[in-house]
This record gives sequence, structure tokens and C-alpha cells, in this order.
Amino acid sequence: MKKQLLSALALIAALAAHAQDAPELSAAQRNAFASCLRRLPQEAAFRPISAATFEQHMTGMEPDASVLAMLDKQPEFTMHPWDYIAMLVDDERVADARAALAKWGEVLARIEARYGVPAHIVVAVWGVESNFGQNLGARPLMRSLATLACLGRRQSYFRGELAAALRIVQDGHIPAERMTGSWAGAFGQTQFMPGTFLRLAVDFDGDGRRDIVDSVPDALASTARFLQAAKWQSGQPWGFEVRLPAGFDTSGAGRRNKRRMESWRAAGVTLADGSPLPSDLPQAGLLLPAGPGGPAFLVGRNFDAIYSYNASENYALAIAHLSDLARSRSLSTAFATPWPTDDPGLSRSQRRQLQSMLIMRGHDIGAADGAIGEKTRAAIRAEQQRLGHTVDGRPGQRILRALQTE
Repeated sequence: MKKQLLSALALIAALAAHAQDAPELSAAQRNAFASCLRRLPQEAAFRPISAATFEQHMTGMEPDASVLAMLDKQPEFTMHPWDYIAMLVDDERVADARAALAKWGEVLARIEARYGVPAHIVVAVWGVESNFGQNLGARPLMRSLATLACLGRRQSYFRGELAAALRIVQDGHIPAERMTGSWAGAFGQTQFMPGTFLRLAVDFDGDGRRDIVDSVPDALASTARFLQAAKWQSGQPWGFEVRLPAGFDTSGAGRRNKRRMESWRAAGVTLADGSPLPSDLPQAGLLLPAGPGGPAFLVGRNFDAIYSYNASENYALAIAHLSDLARSRSLSTAFATPWPTDDPGLSRSQRRQLQSMLIMRGHDIGAADGAIGEKTRAAIRAEQQRLGHTVDGRPGQRILRALQTE
């Protein structure tokens, strides 16, 4: 976990099932939580927080066991890249990204002029992080952060984030009731952690408050400032998909192992369509998210800047890919080289189709909302077993096609 923590909220619903399975906290854990809260005001991070603010928001606070169950369930680190990208970069999100670019074009132009980060990159972050403000997260931030500050691992980090959240409310930027978000404490249109907010959020609409929850201009400008601070290089692309020559030695692959573009050209690497590598990227590393048999990318310093928003290469690739599609006229979300699997991932609409068919077959999974929780996975396992498929509960093209053809 780095400066900007954790999840794209488009995926939070997919993790909700883990909360249902979270064990009850023991009496010892509850006592430890209460004791921890009593000690917090004495810690250095909480010195800027008045006693009145602390008491108002911490008195009667109860821990939330479900956030502890989610600590090790981040989908950007646990899902196949073809599942992750298919869910985050689909036809619906591309269309919404293009609409957002049109609607907020004037604001985005001013943001780009000030921070040097292109509009399509900022919009892609917005789309991946909160589905353009549609999924801000419903968990009370103070409760999630208080739980993580006093129980589980990385308590010191989360204590700082809890103090920062209290400071945001105390300073009048965002009302406490609007401070809801992910289980880990990220909040707002583009999902800042509270500490990141205090360092980098900006008042772009000029109302005297830094409000990334209810002000789209503030949220988008704050995202651009984050990327600027992460050393975004104006005028350079994040990278591009490439084609590797037959027999290419990929042992030196890795986004950190950057080489000059001349070196990649000399090695026979081209763009995915076979055309020569462009000259607007001075150095790049070779990214192989699914190994040598899948899509290949040369990625530069700006890919690293996106990566710093949430330390996952799959996450950064999703934003990069969405940003390209947002400003293109392409009708396909696929990369030029297919993923090395015979069972590709499902878009959100396909996940809803799969769930609808499971419901029609009598499985009690709730609504067909595209969020794959444990009930949906259990239903998939049952159908996989009936059909003689590998039983893993994974929502892929194979099970979808099998149910469609029955």
C-alpha cells in the first residue's frame, strides 16, 4: 500500500461477500479496540485534532470486523489480468468516459493547462475509481479507519489516515456524513486516502473548500495534481502495446528495466500493428502482464505515475487502456494480442447476463447486478459441476457460453 491506497470502487461490490463471512470479533479484540481509541488522542498524529472533534466522531465507535476480512482480498492483485481488465474496461465504461470528456471538456482543459496531465488520463482514473462518481462507497470512513487503526496489520499507517480524516472534517472541507468510501478509507470521486487529500487535494471550483466528494472539478484537478506530483511527464505517452519478434528474450522484462527506444527498435520490437516505435517516449520497460504468451507493452515514466496511484500493474494498465479508448473511435476494447487463455473474462454486462441465467435456473444469488460475490460463485460452481467443467466458481466466457446454448 502506497500514497494512494487500494481499490477501484467499481470492484468493491465484488468483495462484499467477504464481509458476510467475516468472523465475529472476540471480547479481547473489542477490549483492545476500546483501549486503543482511548490512547489515540495522546499520539502525535492526533495533536491537531481538537478534543471536541475527536469526541464527536469517536464516542461510541464500534469496530467493523468486515474490513479486517478484506485486507488481503484486493482484486487487482488476486485476479487474472484478463478478468480484471475485462471488468474495468468494457463498452459501457468506454462510452461513459467519452461522454465525460465531452461534458467536462472545458474544466478538463483548464486542469490540463495547470497541471500538464491530459484530460483522457484524468477521466480514466475517474472511471476506474468510482465509475464516474456513481460508486463512491457507502462505508463510514471513520469506522473503517478506526477499526484498521486499532486492529489488524499496519495500524500505524491507518492511525495517520484516521487523524487525517478527522482533520478534513474539522477544517470544514467535507461534512462527516459525506465521508463514506471504501473499506480501507479511500473516498471521493477519484478515491483519495485522507492523508493524500491533505497533501494534494485542491479547491479548483473556487468555493473555499477542497471537496472531492461533491465537486467534480475539485476531484479531477486533485487527481491531476497527484499525477503531477508523481512526476508526470507532459507530452509523453504512458506507453503502447507492442509486437515482439519471434524468439525474443523476455528475461529482462519489467517496467523498471527501462531501455532507450533505439535499443527496442534494434531488437526488432514494433508497435502492435507492425509499424515502427514512435519517438515521443525516451525510455521504456517491457510489461508482460500475462507472461510472454500474452499482450506486450512498452511503458514509460507516465505509466509509473499511474502505478503510484494504486501500486498494481493491472490497475495502471486498466487506466492506461481506458484512457486510450476514451479518446479514440475504436469499437473494440481488446488488445491486438489476445490474452493467453481459452476462457477470457466477462464485461459487466456479460456478468449481469450470467447472473440472470443463474437466477433463471433457481439459484438464490440476489440481484443480477454484475457484482460477483460468494453466492454467485457458489451458483457457478454448482453449474460447472453439473456441466462437467472445472469447478472453480470463476465467471468466465466458458460458463456463460455453456448456459447460453442450453
